[in-house]
Amino acid sequence: MIASRPSMLLLVSVAGCIVLQPSRAHAQWWSHTPADFEECADAAEKAATKEQKTAALTACNAKFAGRRKPGGGYTYYDFMQNRSFDIAGPNPTPEEQKHIDQQYTEFLDQQRRDSIAAAFAAKQQQLQQANLKSETEKVPLPVQAPNKPQAAAANLKTRAKAAGCAEHSFSCEWPRLSESINDLKKALFGSSASKAKQRG
Repeated sequence: MIASRPSMLLLVSVAGCIVLQPSRAHAQWWSHTPADFEECADAAEKAATKEQKTAALTACNAKFAGRRKPGGGYTYYDFMQNRSFDIAGPNPTPEEQKHIDQQYTEFLDQQRRDSIAAAFAAKQQQLQQANLKSETEKVPLPVQAPNKPQAAAANLKTRAKAAGCAEHSFSCEWPRLSESINDLKKALFGSSASKAKQRG
């Protein structure tokens, strides 16, 4: 008995699907998928339009976390810690990701400790400044005495000019020298030296 034409077509189409299915899977196996971000980015650069290129690069970023190192291997940049980690492949392994997460926890702990220490240091500085201010308000500042030696020297020069002395002559310089010696005696021995001088 000869099969009808429509059933024969159905049989051929089913057989064709069965035959074509393995070849399609075989073709996917042979198609080249990028191994890392750099290969993926190179393929994205060949996109026809700017929008396609941007979309392809975004997909590369999402697919591959690591970046190729110049000497070989890969590195993963964690922007939360602002630091990079060496990794074995284009993406961190579960063990590498666990290590990165532990480092992030330590990073947060260190930041917390640093901020507490900075706040404590600022508080200490405020207290010290407040104490210093209150102490300076309690203690009166000493009043500066007028500068007597300069005034005495000015008086001597005035006297010497009035007497008609030539500058730097011994007779005019002697009174100034004598006055300086008397000031020195007063400073060293007090007023008793001047009293003894008055008696003699």
